[in-house]
Amino acid sequence: MRRRLSHQDSRALPSCDSSPDTSPCSCVSPRCLYWCCCCRCSWSREQSCSRRDSNMSSLGSLQRTDESGRLSISEVSSWAVSFAALMGSSAGRAVFLDFLRSEHSDENMLFWQACEGLKAETRRAAVGERAKQIYLDYISILSPKEVSIDASVRETINNNMATPTVHIFDEAQAQIYALMHRDSYPRFLNSLLYQSLLQSLGPADPPPDR
Repeated sequence: MRRRLSHQDSRALPSCDSSPDTSPCSCVSPRCLYWCCCCRCSWSREQSCSRRDSNMSSLGSLQRTDESGRLSISEVSSWAVSFAALMGSSAGRAVFLDFLRSEHSDENMLFWQACEGLKAETRRAAVGERAKQIYLDYISILSPKEVSIDASVRETINNNMATPTVHIFDEAQAQIYALMHRDSYPRFLNSLLYQSLLQSLGPADPPPDR
């Protein structure tokens, strides 16, 4: 049976808010009476800070791009017009990838980009190697980055891996594109990362008079 902590035991445990460098513990009690509570509070703070720092790092990188004259408020605003506009922008793909990382679904964008690279491959000898690597990274059920595609599409890919072409993953790529468009894109537009980027670049230019 679990022994209830005595008054002397509770004094021996470290306080969650004992360090001046950390925020106060979010537990109901001013001090965590169990180690598990302290660990959970610390883990929650670390996860929140890690995600915030990742988003701020991405924002800083994009701001530096803007200062060099390669990114404008009109381009960033266009990402909200359509998913195609976002995916057609190299900067848009980069920040969207960072957002997907924060949601632990970056394999979708990585797979889509790998497919684009394969379709641009002109060396016949390299097609097979690149297709094999994409298969191992994103299609194989043993891969930790396996993407979510229909079983029938996966089976078709399996059957064509003996003689792959640059279009072997086209159907799977289209499914992942649709998944990102439907599922991740709306959350990206409402994310702190995208909204902070818009605010940092200032108001959009008014449309020209017709």
